[in-house]
Amino acid sequence: MPALRASTMMATLLVWLQFTACAGLIGAAGYQLSRYGDAIAQRTGLSGSWIGLTLVASVTSLPELATGITSVTFANTPNLAVGNALGSCVLNLVFLVVIDLLYRPAPVWTRAAHGHVLAGAFGVVLLGFLLLGLLMGQLGATAGAATGAGTASQRSVGLLTPVILLLYLVAMRTVFAYERSHPATTPADATPSADTLAPTLPSLRQAATRFAMAAAIVVGAGMWLPFVAVNLATSMGWNRSFVGSLFVALVTTLPELAVTLSALRLGALDMAIGNLLGSNLFNVAIVGIDDLFYRPGDLLAHVSPVHAITAASAVVMTGLAVVGLFFRPRSRVLRAVGMVSIGMAAVYLVNTYVVFLYGN
Repeated sequence: MPALRASTMMATLLVWLQFTACAGLIGAAGYQLSRYGDAIAQRTGLSGSWIGLTLVASVTSLPELATGITSVTFANTPNLAVGNALGSCVLNLVFLVVIDLLYRPAPVWTRAAHGHVLAGAFGVVLLGFLLLGLLMGQLGATAGAATGAGTASQRSVGLLTPVILLLYLVAMRTVFAYERSHPATTPADATPSADTLAPTLPSLRQAATRFAMAAAIVVGAGMWLPFVAVNLATSMGWNRSFVGSLFVALVTTLPELAVTLSALRLGALDMAIGNLLGSNLFNVAIVGIDDLFYRPGDLLAHVSPVHAITAASAVVMTGLAVVGLFFRPRSRVLRAVGMVSIGMAAVYLVNTYVVFLYGN
């Protein structure tokens, strides 16, 4: 018996070491993504909001994409894929709370560009469609199980998957058009000229090459992560929805955290916020992409209903962020964070508790 217990402890320790290795690779590569993404933004003259919303947001979400596709194909863990994508959404919104806490000059909601309201509004719409697709999938699965018809599994993809993917492209095009017609004028968005930056920044070619190398590391670690997460859930006796929504999401959002902290250090507040909101848009699209790769049928009909709680939490948190970005409240509780941030943090804690209790 003692030998068996020691063997089990060693196996569990090995799983945690593998999980830590994944986190280290993704975190280190995420820092490089933020560094060279900012260099590309400044070299090309693109606004911090736009580069954060598209280039950096897409690449920092590559762990979610790689993890999701691997989860629904080789690992066959759909709960891990959906939990990771939605868990990453709520964690990204928690990072907005972190920004509000760390950004001392003024409440972050008063300094962010108005264009983020548009990205946040699209986030609410996309998450709403995802929540609707999840509820429809669950109802279809329940009806199919009751009648023995297998209604949900007969569809190759969810009914709203094409809508979600198309809406993501519409969101990107609309935000880009807004950025072009409403150039940033605040000091935080001011982009120095390439000539001024030449002594300190790598060339555009060097930045793009190193950006691509960091992205490759992120993708490789993201493909390894689902298998480690399955072993972690098994060894700890946790449900995969919880592991996906919290632990895997935490690891795959390390690039977003690295971008957020690095952008704040560089004074690029709008790049940090744009990256987080843009990552959420891409994360919702990732669920649609995962559905295309999931062969048994409608992905959202084959996952735990508890993911609806996470999706609804993400909708509420994004809505609160839009309120803060639009009304720009200046007050802070105990001179730390605003009431909007406190509300977002409270929703996240409730969501985590519910997923832990009822995920399966």
